[in-house]
Amino acid sequence: QVQLVESGGGLVQAGGSLRLSCAASDFSRYTMGWFRQAPGKEREFVAVIRRNGGSTAYADSVRGRFTISRDNAQNTVYLQMNSLKPEDTAVYYCAAKDGELPSTNTYRYDYWGQGTQVTVSS
Repeated sequence: QVQLVESGGGLVQAGGSLRLSCAASDFSRYTMGWFRQAPGKEREFVAVIRRNGGSTAYADSVRGRFTISRDNAQNTVYLQMNSLKPEDTAVYYCAAKDGELPSTNTYRYDYWGQGTQVTVSS
């Protein structure tokens, strides 16, 4: 059983930055993803990183502004969010997927954190 704990959310003005962290147990075997869910909307893919950190992918809406990274020695995955927009406001979740292949689909992920709120004011 993998436990995921997100941190780093908060309130920021448009154009600002935040860095989310997700600490995990038994970390290195998992592909790690970040997802988000805004009120009244479905949970959506944000970013994913392979087990060795060598490959990443992003949603079109965040590409060029967000960066996913991982430190396997620290059992932590990060999401650096720059140039934040009000439409980035959501609860952000980190998720772990067993195996090498990355996925943008929520149902492919085996474990989820509790989420951290990100609010971007205009």
